Amino acid sequence: SKAIVDGNLKLILGLIWTLILHYSISMPMWDEEDEEEAKRQTPKQRLLGWIQNRLPQLPITNFSKDWQSGRALGALVDSCAPGLCPDWDSWDPSRGVDNAREAMQQADEWLGIPQVITPEEIVDPNVDEHSVMTYLSQFPKAKLKPGAPLRPKLNPKKARAYGPGIEPTGNVVQQRAEFTVETISAGQGEVLVYVEDPDGHREEVTVLFAGQHIAKSPFEVQVGRAAGDAGRVTASGPGLEPLGNVVNKSTHFEIFTAGAGPGEVGVSIVDPSGRRGTPETTLEDRGAGTFRCSYKPQSEGSHLVHVTFGGVPIPRSPFSVTVGQ
Repeated sequence: SKAIVDGNLKLILGLIWTLILHYSISMPMWDEEDEEEAKRQTPKQRLLGWIQNRLPQLPITNFSKDWQSGRALGALVDSCAPGLCPDWDSWDPSRGVDNAREAMQQADEWLGIPQVITPEEIVDPNVDEHSVMTYLSQFPKAKLKPGAPLRPKLNPKKARAYGPGIEPTGNVVQQRAEFTVETISAGQGEVLVYVEDPDGHREEVTVLFAGQHIAKSPFEVQVGRAAGDAGRVTASGPGLEPLGNVVNKSTHFEIFTAGAGPGEVGVSIVDPSGRRGTPETTLEDRGAGTFRCSYKPQSEGSHLVHVTFGGVPIPRSPFSVTVGQ
């Protein structure tokens, strides 16, 4: 008592620590604890053993460096109240103070565990172990308050994406590419999609759920050249007129592809006997998306002039041309 009156800080702190060891750690019996084993352990061993039983997925062996990332605090809070910090395992270890603050705020508000140490202190590698033990010794007797915002655990690897937009092949430039992201089994979280190298021919599609890659992300997508639109190609000229062309006299017509996109122009003629490729045709690129096709009919009768763009017939093709004498 004289030491207390005289303000002997060292002795006062020693007394307080003795009381904490006795009443908070040594004396109470905790759930899932063997009474005989507890009697044989030191207070430090007992508290550490309880935490290790609670967090078998984490290698907790001390009350200092194993708590620096803040993730162990989140795991401990969630083990006492599943759903209070369900995503602790996805927390960035480099953000120890933020992680510890999140866990300690949830413990304070919903488990009734006051913050007798600050987040900055508990992640400090030189933290006083007694202070950490004092704080952690409150968890074995923590009780969840009504109305706590419990959330299901997120599992980004259970989210999946499917659809033509992420297939390795089959997508082309300037054509809409779609795919579906299904998260029904992964919990509730934000979906983010990033497409890299949009100007090249190989795209990388990254799909994140709650900040983490989903299964098979990123997806590599090979992008091909855009297909032209044959419906926007027109053709006209004397060589396509129904009447007026004569045997052994050259004729011609123009094909206009401007605005139709990339594609190869093709022309073939079927003569009255059903032979394709007679007469022969000559195709001249005149620039600005215009082509001139010339041919010389070799026989009298009805001819069919087939004009294609990108392998697809253009409007009104085949053209029926009757050749006279």
